[in-house]
Formats: sequence, C-alpha cells, structure tokens
Amino acid sequence: MMGKNKEYYKLVRDNIKKLTPYSSARHEFSGHASVHLDANENPFDYHMYNRYPDPLQWDLKKKIGKLKGTTPETIFIGNGSDEPIDLLIRIFCTPGQDAIHVLEPTYGMYRVAADINDVEVHTTLLTESFEINEDRLFDNMDAHDRILWICSPNNPSGNVQDQQIMINILNRFDGIVVVDEAYIDFSKEASMVSMLQDYDNLVVLQTFSKAWGMAGLRCGLAFSSPWIIDLMNAVKPPYNVNEFTQKYLSEQLEKADEVRKEVSKILQERDRVFHFLESLDAVEDVFPSEANFILFRIQNSQEIFSGLQEKGIIVRNRTNVPLCKDCLRVTIGTEAENDQFMKQIKILCK
Repeated sequence: MMGKNKEYYKLVRDNIKKLTPYSSARHEFSGHASVHLDANENPFDYHMYNRYPDPLQWDLKKKIGKLKGTTPETIFIGNGSDEPIDLLIRIFCTPGQDAIHVLEPTYGMYRVAADINDVEVHTTLLTESFEINEDRLFDNMDAHDRILWICSPNNPSGNVQDQQIMINILNRFDGIVVVDEAYIDFSKEASMVSMLQDYDNLVVLQTFSKAWGMAGLRCGLAFSSPWIIDLMNAVKPPYNVNEFTQKYLSEQLEKADEVRKEVSKILQERDRVFHFLESLDAVEDVFPSEANFILFRIQNSQEIFSGLQEKGIIVRNRTNVPLCKDCLRVTIGTEAENDQFMKQIKILCK
C-alpha cells in the first residue's frame, strides 16, 4: 500500500486491513492483447461492450489528473459521489462502535450511508449564515468520531466554507476530513485538491453530475493520499465504472472549454434570478450562492411550493431542514426555464 500514514492508518477497520481484494481477470493482466480468453466473456463484438472495462480506469485517471492538477494515484472514480461516501464509512467506521460527524444543514447522503452501515451520526449546527463555528464544532466532537464531512459549496445553502477554518480543522482533528466539492465548478474558491500533499487525512469529493452535465452517467471522484485511494480500490466492486461511462467521459474531457462557457451562462442566470428574488416583498432572505442553485426564505413557502408544482415547475422544499424554515431551493436552469419560474412565483406572491 503506497506510503500509508501510520497516524491515520490506525483508524482503518481491522477487517479491512486484513482484506484480500477480489482479483478479476482485468486486474491480473495489463497491456494490450489480441486474443482475450481469460474473463469468460462473449467473444462476439458488441462495440467492445462485450469486454469488461478497466477496473482501475487508468487512462481516464491520467486525463482527469491533467485537468485537476494531480496524479492518477490520488484519484478514485466511483459510481457517483455516493459510492466513495459509502466506501469511506465502510473503511474507517466499525458498525455499532464508531461515528461520523456532519455539519448541518448539509447533503443528506452522509447520514443515510452511515445509517445503512450502522454507524452513529454526530452533528454540529452551522451558524445562521451557514458557516462553520470552529469552537462549537470541537466542543461537540466525540472520541468515536472517525470522519468529518464538510460540504463546500454547501448543499442546500450554496455558500463556501472559509478555507483557513478547514485547514485548522485538518490540523486539529485526528480523523479523516472529507471536503465535498460537488459544486466547486460554479465557485470562485480554489479546490482543496491542491492541498492533498500537505494533509494525509484529507479526502476531496467532486462529480461530473453538475457542471459537466453527466448526472445520468453516475460518475463521481475522490481525491486523496494514495494509501486511502488504495483502500477504496480494494473495497469497491471490481468493475464499478462501466465501459460506456469511461469512454464517454474520456471524450467529454476534451470539451472543457465548452463546459466553462456553459458554467459562465449558468452564473449569469444565477445572478439574474438572485436579484429578482431580492426584489420580491414576500422573500425574506436570499442566501449568497457559489453553486448552481439559490436558497431563499419566503412567506407562505408551502403554498408557493405547491403553486409552482401545479404549474409544472418543481423546486426543492427545504423547510424541514435545520436552519432552513420556510426555505425553498431553486436550481438555475436555462434562460427560458428561469423566466417561467420567475413569472409564476411573481404571480403567486401577489
């Protein structure tokens, strides 16, 4: 295992340390061959989909590494971001014994993955402006906390967390810190991927579901020290990323300039919708966003939500989420979709 860190490796579950990973036919052969008789595949050509994909996606990781400024050994590619979330809990948290810590309100899948794995969830509330109160966090920390989850830009609030505070946490917390950057492509903030060499307990999550427009392909990323990536590769299913996704994503990575143009359009529309919401008397708060959505607090939120739904416009009702009473969350769509949303909500607010 590449350069494992003794201080943090002790957090790994004992059974995972002893695990002998499944070795598939494609794990045991690398390179090129003209006759494949090792994996019990159908020999007839189905556009190469009759063959198992590369279980470690090396060609794809090389391209992603160039795009993100890191090396293939620091990259895990998963079936959406949900797969690395689940894997990290399975690697570092013993069921019925260990815990994760989340900063609420945040992405709900951290809790669901912990619940599935019989891992306790400890929580600390963000401030009223959805920022981390470092002292409050460490006052709430428990000896059984193995993983801390920080979503930045945060879902559902849209704000980024102070990077110096996240660095302080990395230095103070003796567990694994996961920074979920699913919306980083919409933010002015620099990615924490650039800090991987400085912190052996840092994991950064990203995804191709948002800015890259590939939600239906389910392709997420984890960046971390090679020893953590090695553990994730050992625990994952052997062929977790299918051949079509690998090929399509490899082609799309050549279109980074087009993605940046689309992101620019989304950001322009985000500003337009933000200022429109600010102009409505019924809207009490519009929270600053560095994501592709806006959280806002509005009078009669349930009636507004239902009224939009009746017109075929679906937004997310977040009123039952901590700190989000009477809040709705709207994703930034096309100019025409945003026009429909603004037209209908203005009518409903009269």
